[in-house]
Amino acid sequence: TGPVDGVKRDIVLRRLAKLQLQAGTPLTYEEIKAEIQDIFPEFDDKVLRRAARANRGNATLGKVKVVVVGTVAAVGGVWVLNLPYPMIRWPVAKVAPIVLMPSYVSMDHSYRQAIALVEQADQLINQATSPADLDIGAEKATAAQKHLDRLPVWFLGYFPQTYCTWVQCSWRFTLDEFEAARKLVGRIDATLFQEKNALTLLEQGTAEVEQAKQQYQNADTVEAKTAAATLWQRGMDKLNEIPAATLAGRMAQTKLDAYSRDFAQVSGLLAGDSRSNSLIEAAKGFAYNASLEAQNPPYTADDWQRIIDLWREAIARLERIPIEDVGYAEAQKMLVEYTTKLGVIERNLAAEERSQRAWESAEAKQIQLLGRADTMSPSAYASAAQSIISDLNRIEPNTTKYDLAQSWLKDIQAELAKVQ
Repeated sequence: TGPVDGVKRDIVLRRLAKLQLQAGTPLTYEEIKAEIQDIFPEFDDKVLRRAARANRGNATLGKVKVVVVGTVAAVGGVWVLNLPYPMIRWPVAKVAPIVLMPSYVSMDHSYRQAIALVEQADQLINQATSPADLDIGAEKATAAQKHLDRLPVWFLGYFPQTYCTWVQCSWRFTLDEFEAARKLVGRIDATLFQEKNALTLLEQGTAEVEQAKQQYQNADTVEAKTAAATLWQRGMDKLNEIPAATLAGRMAQTKLDAYSRDFAQVSGLLAGDSRSNSLIEAAKGFAYNASLEAQNPPYTADDWQRIIDLWREAIARLERIPIEDVGYAEAQKMLVEYTTKLGVIERNLAAEERSQRAWESAEAKQIQLLGRADTMSPSAYASAAQSIISDLNRIEPNTTKYDLAQSWLKDIQAELAKVQ
């Protein structure tokens, strides 16, 4: 191709560009050929035909665009006419009621759904058997409220005769009916609120009781067990606060039956523990007083008897603790200790009593000896004195007469030595 061909080509392109800007029907094969043939007489015919077909395709696309735009405009117009504004709808309802059918269909659907969902929500919530029923009921109630909100208030009392002639309407938009549905949804919401609060109390009370039961099992002292029982009672009090008409109330009653039964058993054990603890403390008090009074022997037989009575009181308290009480093991250990100490005191009492008898015998013989000393022979005096010495030797250490007996022994032995 040379410069001349380039000029020809530019001329043809300008012609086609000018035609492209013009309005009208697309060029046909013959019209495109006429525009080019005078410049390029031998232009490829196949190329011209393909160009004509392509030109018709653009036209088709343009028509489609026109149709789409028109459709959108029509749909938009119908949407505007179906808006819930009486000033728009009344004139249309008189002239072309068929245009309002989309809104009638929507209202009919919303009404049917609202009634059905309200009934389902009411059934699920008021006859719930599990928390899942309440959750589903709440979803149904929310959906029902959305459908009620889609029903325009201005339409109350209106009955679309044309629409209901074609479709059997199962409803009448009345104010009473509308208000009844809304009030029912409101009552359902209130019931749900109460049910949720009740479930919260159920969870809290159950958690406290379970925690208390665990603490009681791990407790190793009466004080710890008592604290766990207090928490246990507080949890059951929360369960008792739940309204009986709620789902949580019915669930709580079942739990309370089991918890109360276990708590009664625990309370009995705690009462025994408390009783045992009181008896052990009382025993310790008697034992303390007994030990305090026995600190500085020797004592008279009466004093030892009083100390023995204190130990016996302590032992008696420990023996009253039953085997099933938790304090029984501790009481048995204390019994061993207290019984041993009581035995020691009883032996001290016996020694004191024997020594007292020996002392009294020695005194009686001394009186007789003094009365007959002047008339007695040395051998008779020595025999009588030896009998007194024998009594004094029977007086045991750590008794009230022991020191006196030792002093007397020295004196009588000295007298006996003079006689012999």
